[in-house]
Amino acid sequence: MTDSQRTVQLAKGIETTASFVEEHVKMYKEFHRAPELSSEEHRTAESIEARLDELGIEHFRSGGTGVVGLLTNGEGPVVGFRADTDGLPIAEETGLDYASTATGTLPDGKEAPTMHGCGHDTHITAALAAAQYLSESRDAWHGTVVFIFQPGEETAWGAKAMVDDGLWDKAPRPEVVLAQHVMPLQAGKFWLRPGNMASLADSWRVTVRGRQAHGSQPENSLDPIVAAASMVMRLQTIVSRELAPMTPAVVTVGTFHAGLKENIIPETAEFSLNVRTPDEEVRAKVLSSIRRIVAAEAQASGIGEPGIVEINRFPRLFNDAEHTVRATKALEAGFGEGSVISAPLGMGSEDAGWLGDAIGVPVVFWSFGAFADQAFADGASPAGNHSPQFAPDAELSVINGTGAALAVLLEYLGK
Repeated sequence: MTDSQRTVQLAKGIETTASFVEEHVKMYKEFHRAPELSSEEHRTAESIEARLDELGIEHFRSGGTGVVGLLTNGEGPVVGFRADTDGLPIAEETGLDYASTATGTLPDGKEAPTMHGCGHDTHITAALAAAQYLSESRDAWHGTVVFIFQPGEETAWGAKAMVDDGLWDKAPRPEVVLAQHVMPLQAGKFWLRPGNMASLADSWRVTVRGRQAHGSQPENSLDPIVAAASMVMRLQTIVSRELAPMTPAVVTVGTFHAGLKENIIPETAEFSLNVRTPDEEVRAKVLSSIRRIVAAEAQASGIGEPGIVEINRFPRLFNDAEHTVRATKALEAGFGEGSVISAPLGMGSEDAGWLGDAIGVPVVFWSFGAFADQAFADGASPAGNHSPQFAPDAELSVINGTGAALAVLLEYLGK
């Protein structure tokens, strides 16, 4: 037996060959080298389609750059499995020999370095590897898997775009939608919890309009910078003074732009906000408080009410309790007792929930680790998602991402 024929265990009872792993490690590195920003995933979608063609899996486009693969093996349950596909505007600093040097175009037309800094390359590869395993192991399962390769997760438009484009008119209705995400965890460990798995998120752009004047004649101006700065400072009191101390929420001002020259008081100032809240009630309260503060500070400055534009809005990500138990059982059967860690409510956000919520179908979302034990030696921890140093281990990503996907899929589809 050659090295490429040796057996590799993806999870207990799920075995493949080393050549299978090597093939998908190579695929992972190819995706990693060529990330594309949200709504620009054209080459990525074409690569996914080409692979599905090789596997003989029927597929169609949805939401522009979204791809849906339908793998059917006789009568049985229907299960959806989501893998997101977009990269981030980050200049990679991992030093990997397959590091990205790609660039993309931001919504404002500016060019930006691009990186798979959130591990979506891992998700694509694991889903394609699971599809290949299932297509080659038809005696072990029955039913249908709807593989959803979803664009635009980072900007919260992708899942809704696919649904609005008729995803569930063209694909069979599943009994559950599954999704997973790589995180800075040890390989073989998982985060999973019933109920809210991630936070709601809203991003707004606020434009403050004043009156321009020479810097030496402030009496002739209505200074938008001073007004906007007052808004930014006052917004920090929402979490600290308007919410109960045990209520998790975040209000972040991520950008602030105004003026072109130091001796000109400009006409406008603009800042953008990112808000994280645990549920719809807190979301409504926080967003209402932001509008109140922005309007009141504008009035106090003697300027008109600022313009507010919604940039994006992430839905809830709610893990159905019954199906979370099934997923937990499957992961622990595949990776051992204690492999599933009860996840805290994260302040991160996800739009995968929309795929199930849109048709009243339960969702289960879990996080998986793809980092070697030494990455955590002596209290260290690897760089997290959205970091320019984020670098899951390529082989562990394939083994654990594919193994987790198959363990849970076979919980529903296994004979």
